[in-house]
Amino acid sequence: MNTASIRPADLLHPTVAALISVIVNYGGTFILVFQGAKAAGLSPEQTASWIWSVSVGVGLTGAWLSYRYREPIITAWSTPGAAFLIAVLPTTPYAEMIGAYMLSAIGFIVLGASGYFERVVKMIPPGIAAGLLAGILLRFGIGAFGGAGMDPLLVGALILTYALLRRFTARYAIVGVLITGVVLLLGLGQVSFDGVALKFALPVLTTPAFSLNALLSVALPLFVITLTGQYMPGMLVLRNDGFKTSASPILTVTGLGSLLMAPFGSHAFNVAAITAAICTGKESHEEPAKRYIAGLACGVFYILVGVFGTTLATLFVVLPPTFITTLAGLALLGAIGGSLATALVDLRGRETALITFLATAANVTLFGLGGAFWGLVAGLAAHGLIHGDFRVTRWLPRLSQSGAGDGR
Repeated sequence: MNTASIRPADLLHPTVAALISVIVNYGGTFILVFQGAKAAGLSPEQTASWIWSVSVGVGLTGAWLSYRYREPIITAWSTPGAAFLIAVLPTTPYAEMIGAYMLSAIGFIVLGASGYFERVVKMIPPGIAAGLLAGILLRFGIGAFGGAGMDPLLVGALILTYALLRRFTARYAIVGVLITGVVLLLGLGQVSFDGVALKFALPVLTTPAFSLNALLSVALPLFVITLTGQYMPGMLVLRNDGFKTSASPILTVTGLGSLLMAPFGSHAFNVAAITAAICTGKESHEEPAKRYIAGLACGVFYILVGVFGTTLATLFVVLPPTFITTLAGLALLGAIGGSLATALVDLRGRETALITFLATAANVTLFGLGGAFWGLVAGLAAHGLIHGDFRVTRWLPRLSQSGAGDGR
């Protein structure tokens, strides 16, 4: 696509979608990074370096991939990986953690270069992929209304704004919700920006150390958790919205970025799933060819947050959770509805898509693997059992004949 065809009017919606995606990412999950830093006993400088490296790295890789392939390839840090690290950071020397991050990143580079992961992604039926996405996003849709019990005024105002704008000017619905929410929060005194002072973050280099214990207890679990909990659903988000970029360069680029940023504290980059869905659908732009602008805008926002370290990241974290969940849920309504429609359109695969959807929405965690992995396993297993060609019928005549001969 020729970038000269981009008009100023084309920038607003992808940029707002990117901003909401970034707000949801920092406001919804970044607290895990602060918890991990506290569990590890990191200094404020090391914590700021972690934020700098993961934010700048995510911004650069996502922006480059989006520009290179002209698709909204949104990257993020590994959220399940960060949750896992809270448990192992206190018992593993920090230098060995850095070494483990690097080994995990090398694993993604090798996997991307091999092309095997792309083959696996292509084998997943579209209905199951859509059911998986719908199951992942369901809790965010529910969250849009669940906060009404805690803050009925805020949630009610956001939902009413969304409904009215969808009625009169659907394109500006999410823009209006974001503006209304910020104005209302400021008016009610629930958030204040007065104490925000922009302060540059400085990267802190840590020399990595390598050990067999860190390889087995940190690098390998981090690799598996990120692959199944982030890369798989993230790639299916792109496929569900019609984008075809191979998983191989995405794995390679994010793996390389993770490798370069690991000595500064970054744990893992990957293609995003939940926050990506905000940028890959029609709410970002009516024309799919122009949605890559959201990827570029996300990159810019992430880099800005990284440059100013804990200042802006903390600002996002202190936004009221009710505002974050309602904003995310309303922004994802289109993605939830679209993925459910895709999942149920094929009569033959409807049941297995529904199994995938429900199993994923249950969000069961076993052996350190989250709901997205087990939902996909349940859907594929059901698909194989119900629709797989096991050639059972060819044995039935023989069984009936043998049964007739011995009186059974």
